[in-house]
Amino acid sequence: MSIGELAGLIAACAFALLVIVLAVPLLKLGRLLDETREAVEELSDGIGPIVDEAATAMTEANRQLQRVDTITTDVAEVTTNVSSLVAVTAAAVGRPLIWVAGATSAVSGALAGLGLGSRAGGRRTSPRTDR
Repeated sequence: MSIGELAGLIAACAFALLVIVLAVPLLKLGRLLDETREAVEELSDGIGPIVDEAATAMTEANRQLQRVDTITTDVAEVTTNVSSLVAVTAAAVGRPLIWVAGATSAVSGALAGLGLGSRAGGRRTSPRTDR
């Protein structure tokens, strides 16, 4: 074996060793990519039901909000009706009550002017003689 052949053999062994050393990280990288692919598949399988449940929840929330909107509209209408009823009642009952209060005050004043009114504060004006 000549020196050139020996140098070629050493170079071939060194190249084979380099290929083996570089093959190990490549194999590990391949396993890592396989595991990543499996994890993504599992994740995508689990996402479907979650998205379906979220869509169902949103649909139900929208339906409940529509009901609340209807209730709010009805409450506003009832409030308007009650306000109108209070105004009508005040007009129908309030004016006659004010008229009666005014008439009572006028009659009381007229009676007081004639001396027929009630005594001051309900006290006797003459001293007691039964002591």
